[in-house]
Amino acid sequence: MRVCIVGAGGIGGSLGARLAATGHEVSLVARGAHLAALREHGLCFVDHVDGYSGTYRLTATDDPGQLPAQDIIFLTLKAHAIGPMLPRLAPLLAPETVVVPAINGLPWWYFYREGGPLEGERVRALDPEGTMFAALDCARILGCVVHMAAQVPAPGEVHLTGGRRLILGEPDNSHSARLAQVCKVLEAAGFEAVASQNIRLEVWTKLLGNLSFNPVAALTGYLMNQICADASVLEVIRTTMREGMAVAAYYGYPMPITVEQRIDMARQLGAAKISMLQDLEGRKPLELDAISGAVIELAERANIAVPAIRLVHALTLARARALGIYPPAATDA
Repeated sequence: MRVCIVGAGGIGGSLGARLAATGHEVSLVARGAHLAALREHGLCFVDHVDGYSGTYRLTATDDPGQLPAQDIIFLTLKAHAIGPMLPRLAPLLAPETVVVPAINGLPWWYFYREGGPLEGERVRALDPEGTMFAALDCARILGCVVHMAAQVPAPGEVHLTGGRRLILGEPDNSHSARLAQVCKVLEAAGFEAVASQNIRLEVWTKLLGNLSFNPVAALTGYLMNQICADASVLEVIRTTMREGMAVAAYYGYPMPITVEQRIDMARQLGAAKISMLQDLEGRKPLELDAISGAVIELAERANIAVPAIRLVHALTLARARALGIYPPAATDA
């Protein structure tokens, strides 16, 4: 199959390497020094889960228009980079092309075929003008929740440091042939691919961890195991998770696990450097809108108080602004 990875960073590079190893025609969309290294030396992949490593000479470009139509497109970009990229995907789209946004936070397509009173609504923190909905037909989308940890320690080099689990689902929660096919492709590449008939519950389950651990890691500099070992910081995690659970429940997704069980899931990542901390250290924009901003917006719609989420969001936003890696507030000069 032809598979394009749009955003060949830690997660995207890991997907690309494993899929290439199983014989698929993989192309990568990247930019900057990372793209230059991919072109010159290939994708150097190290899997710390099973000790595997390899180098893959793959087509790499910063222009999707240079590539042929694809069977599957994995979007593994940061949330704030997706909007500008969606119109550029048009040359890659054949009639049956499936687009899999393997992203953090609440997805922009969240209310598409959701079936509730907000069917078709936009999450304004993610898609304020509706341009993302207009740029890509959501009928192409398979939802995806990623339970993996990966890093890019140097341009052209990707390390998978923990996890292999990918949960996929149709926006209308049906069990489709294309869902089964994408799961089969991922399973053959060595991933644990799970077909879900309740993808938004999986989104919320992952989001609870993003919502709490990500900004706390950015503020403290802690790795995942350090957060879990610090009793006072862990209490902040618990409080933000409880607030997030209240919002999820209001929208029809009460959590089937406890706060402690969700923390235990995070512990399985060991000494992982969480993505928001990686971005902060790399002076890259943070995914605050998709992770905490969207939850604050949904909480406001539901008239649910989320003071801990607001506090951590505000502090992380201030930290990012101090480093010049987040757009200034509208009232800022």
